[in-house]
Amino acid sequence: MHYVLKKAKRLIVGVIGFTVLVFGIMLTVLPGPAFIVIPLGLAILATEFAWARRLLKKVKQQIGENNKKG
Repeated sequence: MHYVLKKAKRLIVGVIGFTVLVFGIMLTVLPGPAFIVIPLGLAILATEFAWARRLLKKVKQQIGENNKKG
């Protein structure tokens, strides 16, 4: 039963995270704060997926570099 609950949680986090991420990507061409929503979607996904943790780390580094330049 524990295995089923763990998989269900992973599925729910994945659906919510991808929904927020896709919405953030849509905001790159629509008016809205894509630079906030995309990292939020990655942060949600990073709670369950290692690839999202790595990508979120890169995004944070990129934001940090851009803040130092400007």
